[in-house]
Amino acid sequence: MTNPLLAEGALPDFAAIRAEHVLPAVQSRLDALETGVEAIVQDATPRDFEHVLLPLERLHDALARSFAPVAHLHAVADSPALRAAYGEAEQRITATQALLGQHRGLYEVVQAVRAHPDFATLAPAQRALTEHALRDFRLAGVALPEPARTRFRAISERLAELGTGFEEAVLDAGEAWRQHITDERDLAGLPPSALHTLARCAREEGLEGYLIVLRQPAVQAVLTHAENRDLRERVYWAWNTRASDQGPQAGTFDNSARITEILALRHEAAQMLGYSDAAALSLADKMAPGVAEVRAFLEDLLQRARPRALVEREELRAFAAAELGLPNLEAWDIAWASEKLRRARHALDEEEIKAYFPLPQVLAGLFELVERLFGVRVREHGGGASVWHPDVRYAEVFDAAGQRIAGLYLDLYARGGKRGGAWMDVCRARFRDGARMQMPLAFLTCNFAPPTAQAPALLTHDDVLTLFHEMGHVLHHLLTEVDLPGVGGIDGVEWDAVELPSQFLENFAWRREGLDRVARHHRSGAALPEALFQRMLAARHFQAGLHLLRQLEFALYDLRLHAEYDPAHGARTLELLGEVRRAAAVLPPPAWQRFPHAFTHIFSGGYAAGYYGYLWAEVLAADAFARFEEEGVFNAATGAAFRREILAVGASRPALESFRAFRGRDPDPAPLLRSYGLTA
Repeated sequence: MTNPLLAEGALPDFAAIRAEHVLPAVQSRLDALETGVEAIVQDATPRDFEHVLLPLERLHDALARSFAPVAHLHAVADSPALRAAYGEAEQRITATQALLGQHRGLYEVVQAVRAHPDFATLAPAQRALTEHALRDFRLAGVALPEPARTRFRAISERLAELGTGFEEAVLDAGEAWRQHITDERDLAGLPPSALHTLARCAREEGLEGYLIVLRQPAVQAVLTHAENRDLRERVYWAWNTRASDQGPQAGTFDNSARITEILALRHEAAQMLGYSDAAALSLADKMAPGVAEVRAFLEDLLQRARPRALVEREELRAFAAAELGLPNLEAWDIAWASEKLRRARHALDEEEIKAYFPLPQVLAGLFELVERLFGVRVREHGGGASVWHPDVRYAEVFDAAGQRIAGLYLDLYARGGKRGGAWMDVCRARFRDGARMQMPLAFLTCNFAPPTAQAPALLTHDDVLTLFHEMGHVLHHLLTEVDLPGVGGIDGVEWDAVELPSQFLENFAWRREGLDRVARHHRSGAALPEALFQRMLAARHFQAGLHLLRQLEFALYDLRLHAEYDPAHGARTLELLGEVRRAAAVLPPPAWQRFPHAFTHIFSGGYAAGYYGYLWAEVLAADAFARFEEEGVFNAATGAAFRREILAVGASRPALESFRAFRGRDPDPAPLLRSYGLTA
């Protein structure tokens, strides 16, 4: 029987994939990769792109085609058998890639391609792929002498293992905690949609009543709406001590030792490559020029946002004391009190808003918006695509001529065994290899509250923004016109610029022209009332200072954690967090809070010393959208320019060049400051 992970079909057969398929498929691809590399480095092989870089792309793409479905299933349909197979496969891949990254013969062959007289005549994507490969060799330690090279490989393999363990500990901690409630009075304040979600969780476990689990929709509902302060405190305590030495599961899934080892190994690896610290190494392939510039950027934003945040804090404290009977505002009160203040000030009821954002309409409107902006149609597939869960949907993308050019899997509801949060990932990359054209495929994953018997899934406006954000990443991948996977779509794009398309697309969910396509009442079909829209706009900058400070806290903590690591003093995980919070947090959480222990972005998600990239890219995104505001929100020529200069080119040129090609100048931070309601 053919291993489904080695099949050459147009789409992966997710229904057929089993844990036992993983290691044979991955090992087969790794064996082919090693054999192929040895053929490439033979003296008889011409030192040109067609005989060196292109065969390497084929080999790496084949490995990605087999492993991407496995990595995705590990995130959305976890099981003990799959977890074990994934962990072993990841270790084998990491070990092989570390060896190849230090393969001096291969490095010299790629150098010869770069030195070839005809190199300047290659296409931009071909030149970029070659340059990226040489950079990656250097960052993999190819120039290190022994035994340093072997030590560097061991560090790379151990870091991959630790990152997987970190993420799995967070997932396991979230799955292990339960709060069973039988008396609905204990859930006073929760809207009907949240009660339906908690009741469904209970039924899934064979229980009566309601079950609170550590999944984003349930946690958010309790912390935002529950009148029961003790319940809010219990949920906050469990959520914010996951995978740590504190809380109801203290020590059971503790990531403390992993954090310590990860930071030590990252620092050691950076210094082996000649960098002062892991932050400097992280920035070697990013858009920002250096650690000092990033810190200055963040601290400038901090100085602009902090005065406003202090005013917002005092307003919230005064309101909580006068109107809510809370003279002492605790961390588990903040979301609840903020929602009360938002309602009082702007007459906004989240349930009223959600009624206008049923997921089917939001998706249909989003697809229509994409068609207006970029000239492509997105249509759900009528059947035939293999999926991993009944809730998963598959859609196809067609160009203006009706030619199918891409595919998209949408997995949008929270459930057990699924990682929290929202993300986009690559299933397959666009790859034109001679007459063969591989169609790009993407995963779009969210954790929205599922539909009920009474209503479709109803989204908050924040959920809508999340969906638009991830769709921006999807479009960056699916609308690439670069034929080489290593520099097409999101691959190879500087990490602090890759958020540009995602944050850019969010802006359309704040415009009347965009909302008219996605907002319809789930019962009446009525459009979003103008009065409600104006109240939403008035509330857009509600607590914007506090929100921005929170992002700056994350970014500064991440940057300093990696830039200031000192082997003599160790990780200083909580000590440094305290320092950052004294500068950035105006509503500091309790001392037992352990947010770093579930900070998967930087310890297992690729954002190490790069979390600042969200804010860095936000400057680009706000300025890019400003051109649409100037020329027309649905101006076809502007949309075509964004597609051509940003989405289509991938990493075939530096992100700053792409931005300049679209905007005609360097980025201007003024639109970002306006988007937060701050003055320039």
